Amino acid sequence: MTLHDIKSLAQLENLCKQLYETTDTATRLQAEKALVEFTNSPDCLSKCQLLLERGSSSYSQLLAATCLTKLVSRTNNPLPLEQRIDIRNYVLNYLATRPKLATFVTQALIQLYARITKLGWFDCQKDEYVFRNVITDVTRFLQDSVEHCIIGVTILSQLTNEINQADTTHPLTKHRKIASSFRDSSLFDIFTLSCNLLKQVRKPSFNLNLNDESQHGLLMQLLKLTHNCLNFDFIGTSTDESSDDLCTVQIPTSWRSAFLDSSTLQLFFDLYHSIPPSFSPLVLSCLVQIASVRRSLFNNAERAKFLSHLVDGVKRILENPQSLSDPNNYHEFCRLLARLKSNYQLGELVKVENYPEVIRLIANFTVTSLQHWEFAPNSVHYLLSLWQRLAASVPYVKATEPHMLETYTPEVTKAYITSRLESVHIILRDGLEDPLDDTGLVQQQLDQLSTIGRCEYEKTCALLVQLFDQSAQSYQELLQSATASPMDVAVQEGRLTWLVYIIGAVIGGRVSFASTDEQDAMDGELVCRVLQLMNLTDSRLAQAGNEKLELAMLSFFEQFRKIYIGDQVQKSSKVISPLGCVSVVIRNPVIYWGRCEPITSKTLQLLNDLSIGYPFQKSCWLVKLSAVQFMLNNHTSEHFSFLGINNQSNLTDMRCRTTFYTALGRLLMVDLGEDEDQYEQFMLPLTAAFETVAQMFSTNTFNEQERTLVGLVRDLRGIAFAFNAKTSFMMLFEWIYPSYMPILQRAIELWYHDPACTTPVLKLMAELVHNRSQRLQFDVSSPNGILLFRETSKMITTYGNRILTLGEVPKDQVYALKLKGISICFSMLKAALSGSYVNFGVFRLYGDDALDNALQTFIKLLLSIPHSDLLDYPKLSQSYYSLLEVLTQDHMNFIASLEPHVIMYILSSISEGLTALDTMVCTGCCSCLDHIVTYLFKQLSRSTKKRTTPLTQESDRFLHIMQQHPEMIQQMLSTVLNIIIFEDCRNQWSMSRPLLGLILLNEKYFSDLRNSIVNSQPPEKQQAMHLCFENLMEGIERNLLTKNRDRFTQNLSAFRREVNDSMKNSTYGVNSNDMMS
Repeated sequence: MTLHDIKSLAQLENLCKQLYETTDTATRLQAEKALVEFTNSPDCLSKCQLLLERGSSSYSQLLAATCLTKLVSRTNNPLPLEQRIDIRNYVLNYLATRPKLATFVTQALIQLYARITKLGWFDCQKDEYVFRNVITDVTRFLQDSVEHCIIGVTILSQLTNEINQADTTHPLTKHRKIASSFRDSSLFDIFTLSCNLLKQVRKPSFNLNLNDESQHGLLMQLLKLTHNCLNFDFIGTSTDESSDDLCTVQIPTSWRSAFLDSSTLQLFFDLYHSIPPSFSPLVLSCLVQIASVRRSLFNNAERAKFLSHLVDGVKRILENPQSLSDPNNYHEFCRLLARLKSNYQLGELVKVENYPEVIRLIANFTVTSLQHWEFAPNSVHYLLSLWQRLAASVPYVKATEPHMLETYTPEVTKAYITSRLESVHIILRDGLEDPLDDTGLVQQQLDQLSTIGRCEYEKTCALLVQLFDQSAQSYQELLQSATASPMDVAVQEGRLTWLVYIIGAVIGGRVSFASTDEQDAMDGELVCRVLQLMNLTDSRLAQAGNEKLELAMLSFFEQFRKIYIGDQVQKSSKVISPLGCVSVVIRNPVIYWGRCEPITSKTLQLLNDLSIGYPFQKSCWLVKLSAVQFMLNNHTSEHFSFLGINNQSNLTDMRCRTTFYTALGRLLMVDLGEDEDQYEQFMLPLTAAFETVAQMFSTNTFNEQERTLVGLVRDLRGIAFAFNAKTSFMMLFEWIYPSYMPILQRAIELWYHDPACTTPVLKLMAELVHNRSQRLQFDVSSPNGILLFRETSKMITTYGNRILTLGEVPKDQVYALKLKGISICFSMLKAALSGSYVNFGVFRLYGDDALDNALQTFIKLLLSIPHSDLLDYPKLSQSYYSLLEVLTQDHMNFIASLEPHVIMYILSSISEGLTALDTMVCTGCCSCLDHIVTYLFKQLSRSTKKRTTPLTQESDRFLHIMQQHPEMIQQMLSTVLNIIIFEDCRNQWSMSRPLLGLILLNEKYFSDLRNSIVNSQPPEKQQAMHLCFENLMEGIERNLLTKNRDRFTQNLSAFRREVNDSMKNSTYGVNSNDMMS
């Protein structure tokens, strides 16, 4: 080692020390910058080896391992195969000779080994897959000391985890090919090995001593390895953790033997009982996965036997519940119980020998758990999930054995209700966190209780009536007492809040086809009590109110609306009339709670939902209610404080105004007809507000007009959204244009930099130009369609030119400050171009530049957005690709006239969008590509024919650009073919439409591509693959007529089936995918 090497090594070690140990931020940032430069330097590889060999600190070894991991992971300029083999072998030897490295160094080196192995899984040397001998690599570790054994097990665990996780730098298709191959060739052997090692560890001869740190670590790593094997994504479903209670483990059929052998299941139950509680959560996690194996792995007899062993194990845990006092154990055990019903039918459970005893133990465990509400509250979800599924299955169970749920379900319901009520006093007394503050969790539990409570509904209803009457009477007495303490009042309000939520939930659990008049009468009993309570609380709203109780009322009314009022009601009730239940609830909260955003927004959403309902539009009874008439005639800040201007509130808090005016707009339309006087009367407050803003603009007094304008445009967007009929929408259009349109344009000029102002204005304009339900139908003599587009063009141009002057915007603010407004402009332009109320040919004919200005602004805005941002922000990508679809369909001459770099940008965005996860984006890209390819093909066909009409200058130029850059179209041909052959193509029809044109434009390239795919097949499959491609083009003519396209689409469906059949049980796929990516 040279003197220079020694110096640079010392310098690197010093930088590592500064990075990981110093408390000075500036020094750490400087060290981080220098180390990033080192990572990108040409001699990084050799320096990393020096650091591992000669480095004196663990931090330098960590740096070397992480740098090497980055080097082997890079996609551009990857390391040669021989070099990667050398690194793999070096890492294994390094770990074998240094078993007592710092834990984080060992972990980083194992991560490096796992990454090399995964990325090189299909790499061959002398007809051998050089990175697949993982068990052989690890065997020498397993045969050595306990420390070596831990390293070996950790290598297998980390490798399994690494291969199971997709990364963003490599194609998902390649990840799935590697994961599938690993699953088929190695995973079962690793799982078997881990189970055998666990059995050895349990033997008395092993003399397991968990006080020994190394033996403790070995057992922990073995359990992690087993869990990683069982947690593997076997079929590429990538289920997200939020739905884990619905998950089925798709164990391969080749694993059947391990699960038919009862000793596998018994091993984990025995481990649970024989090792300390600190290990038990991992053991139970493994049992959760084993309990979730797919049903089809067994026949009926095998499944019954497996379930019997599983239930016996659960029974044994419930009989000895000491370890469940640990919250982690308790949580995993609750998950295990939930899987009993998510994976098995009630009819199968009742046939288990010990079912009566087990269901009694589970019920007792659930009741005890619910009573101890403060212990592991997040685990209750799984217990309620179990009972919800059990209760939901009762009508469908056909087994003769008793399920006994009529005995135990009411106990669970009672335990939940009483425990929530008893918790109120303790929470208030001790100042604990109130579960009612977490509305999401409460709603989730109530959804589950709604099914549980409807089982034996008579008992549930009787309990609720008794508890409600007690609390309501106590509450009333306290309100009438002059000496009542605030604590006692708060306790009763808290109890009533829970009861109102629960009553709403059980009413929401009503199933129309299974309900009876007796059950509806019980619902009526509960509804009456809530209404009486509401009358009592409303009488106090002027002095004081309880926000949580009010939110519970709104939750109750939302459930009531869905079941007894909404447009989806299948069977109306003879017992409950909704008339008396609506009027007060939609008026009082918005009057008295105008400054409480949650209550206001939920009340207005309820009003909005009521206004949508079909029964109201038919009978018009909602409009006749005094509360609704009051709102239609008095929608001012004087009566509804949320309509006022509050300097303290955020501009975004005005969103509820749009909901309010959407509902009012629908209600107004019921009786409006062509009555312009009624319309103008309704619009008086908005007219006054606009006049105020106009006066402020004219005198340049900018004190409150921004807030006034934001509220006003939000109101108008609600009305515009509600007015779907031509008559009413034309009244709105004539009211706003031309009188008030200049005010909107002026607002964009003034406040373009403030999205709190521009977003509502742009959204209003986008709504006005949207021809929903053909409401924009102008008379033949009216120029209003053209005038409306002129205003649209002016707004897009004004906003676009000004927003581009913002300069550099921080990445974390770029969407809010810039991209959101641009996205709305794209949506606005798309709505205007596809609205069918403007003939766009007249603009060029009469020298009007409105269309050109809008389109040129679109291009400027587009070029200011990096490609990655187009797909990173879903709303932006959807608005962009839907606009591009309209442009390529109706304005292809404009696309053809663009500069070469702009055309290439657009084609690149289409190419990237073809592989987007969003199906809507992918389908839009297929449509855009189809329009472009069809245009190209037609222009090429015309250029070869002898015609008197030559090609236009734009068409000729576009053809020339495409001929200069054939790789772009060829790349898209490869991408589309790759998706159809190798991926789960969810929009095959859309993919097929541009593919024929791509093939006809690139016949030689398609032929080469086909030959490459055929030749990459195993010799015995090449003939079948060649035949698939022959059949694909059979009967296809060289044109893009509809009949020919349809024939090709049919051929493609057959082609995809045949190719998939041909590729089954073949290792083929990844190499050709790499070639096409």
